[in-house]
Amino acid sequence: MQMTVDLFDSIINTSQDCVFWKDKDRRFLGVNQAFLDYYGFESADVLIGKNDEEMGWHSDPEPYKQDELRVLSGKSTYKVLGKCVIKGEERDIIASKRPLYDDDEIVGLVGSFVDITDVIRRKNKSDGSQVLYSIDDLRKYSYFDRLIDEISLEEILDPLTGILSRSYSLKFVESLIEENTPFSFTIIDLDNFKTINDSFGHSAGDKVLASVTRGLVECTKGFALAGRFGGDELLLIDLKNISKEEKTEFFDKLYENSGALRKELSFENGSAFITGTSGCASFPYDADNFSDLFTLIDKMLYLGKHKGRNCYKVYDEEKHKDIKIKKMASRGIFTNMHKLKLTLEKESSLESKLQKAMPLLSEVLQVNDLYYVGSKGKMKAVLNKNFTADASDLKNVMEEDIFSESSLDSIEKYSPKFHKSLTQSGFESVLVSKVRKDDFAKGYLVCAVKRSLRIWQENERAILFYLADLLANEDF
Repeated sequence: MQMTVDLFDSIINTSQDCVFWKDKDRRFLGVNQAFLDYYGFESADVLIGKNDEEMGWHSDPEPYKQDELRVLSGKSTYKVLGKCVIKGEERDIIASKRPLYDDDEIVGLVGSFVDITDVIRRKNKSDGSQVLYSIDDLRKYSYFDRLIDEISLEEILDPLTGILSRSYSLKFVESLIEENTPFSFTIIDLDNFKTINDSFGHSAGDKVLASVTRGLVECTKGFALAGRFGGDELLLIDLKNISKEEKTEFFDKLYENSGALRKELSFENGSAFITGTSGCASFPYDADNFSDLFTLIDKMLYLGKHKGRNCYKVYDEEKHKDIKIKKMASRGIFTNMHKLKLTLEKESSLESKLQKAMPLLSEVLQVNDLYYVGSKGKMKAVLNKNFTADASDLKNVMEEDIFSESSLDSIEKYSPKFHKSLTQSGFESVLVSKVRKDDFAKGYLVCAVKRSLRIWQENERAILFYLADLLANEDF
């Protein structure tokens, strides 16, 4: 059967996809009926001889122009995610394009697209998933520009968070190393993520991941790509902030006012304050191969957790090259407790016991001094003999034997004198344990640090509580 113009029109106009064809100057030659219906045109006369820029269909037309120029050079694209503006609304589409040949000469291109806006909206509403990188975002990086026409965006992105999947994050890093392109590599671990899942359910955990990754992408757009390494661990590949000073400035902003970390999130059955711990190193200055680079960021992550979490650690060869993580991790909580008990048994007075306990407490709790409060409410320091402060209303927040707060909000409300003493000394976060004999409170042990929003971990709470129990027979 011979293909006539009428037969071609009949076939092309039965397609539900929007089909178009253009000349080698990217100007429209024709479209099908589905295309006209989609844009609300009565005929193709309004667009014949015009290109996308003249029609005003894209808020940023340059990436789409470059995409079509690649097709006109001989490449084909398949199911590429994009956006177009229709009646003032930006819609999500998936488009495919291929060259049009006359014998061996490319004379134009043919393409089709379908609108997937409602599909994406239904998906986001039902499972909390999101898409944070578009084809255009990824094309800015040579590795993705080379392969983006051969695979779908869905294959590249993590289905829940919408950032790079583990596989493509690591492939991107390896490509930068192969090209000898300097970059900073960061691993971010969301603090106490398991507790959030256990307390509020996995939907809450998904919301945390979606919120953090969205904030991370927004504050790094144009110079970095984020990826999901697995579970609650995220990766950041930063091509802008390479020097120590640049990295420090970036992380200060990330932790203080980016909207990605250190924020309160509400769930159907409660809320949680979301923080993360980060470890960072740079290629090629800190390490010149993938294995060594990953070892460094993993070491920095461990140091951040050891410091108390909710912080970042940037690799500094002078400070960190001789640190052995295995040695740091070798002692567990029970070993530390046993060592503390043996240490205190050799001493006879409260002051000498606290003095001897300080080296272990400094290592485990990452504090410079320990404070203790007697029955009269005066707070003293173990190491700084000149320190005294008023903690006479500390008991007002001590309904339980152990109290910890990443800020000082509750203390300001219920123990204003203690709060004033803390703030005058520059302290922003506290861990307090009651020292009691039977039901009588003899005094209190106070860990206070000058870093706000520190998250006190269970092992830290346990060691201070155990020390308080060992001191129950002492005179405060």
